[in-house]
Amino acid sequence: MFDVTVAPAPGTFNAEPAREPGAYAALVREIGEDGAGEVRAVFWSETCARLQLFRTLSLAQQHARIAREAHSLKSAAGTFGYVRLAALALRLEKTAATLGDAEFRGLLEQMDAAYAAARAQEPQG
Repeated sequence: MFDVTVAPAPGTFNAEPAREPGAYAALVREIGEDGAGEVRAVFWSETCARLQLFRTLSLAQQHARIAREAHSLKSAAGTFGYVRLAALALRLEKTAATLGDAEFRGLLEQMDAAYAAARAQEPQG
C-alpha cells in the first residue's frame, strides 16, 4: 500500500483542526481498543487508496462517482475525528458536478495535505 506524504499546499484549507482527539477515545469506549485500532488501520489503507483513485477518475465523466467516494471518505474521516479531511471531502462531495479541473486538482492537493496532517497527529505507539 502507498502512503501519501505531501507538504501542505499554499492556501490549504486550515479552518478545521486536522484531528479531534476525543473522537478516537469515544470509538474505543464503544468497540474496545483492539476493534478501534483495527478499524482505524482499515481507514488509513482505504483512505490512501481512495485519494489515489480520485486522480484516476475523469471529473467530467465520473463526477457522480467522485461525489459518492467523497461522501464515503467524509463519513469515515468524521468517525475518527479527522475534521479537516472530512470538511474537504464534504466540499468535494457537494461540488463535484460543478468543479473545474484545476479546482478539482487543488482540492485533491488539500485533501492529501489534510490526510498527511491527520497521520502526523496520530499518537505513536
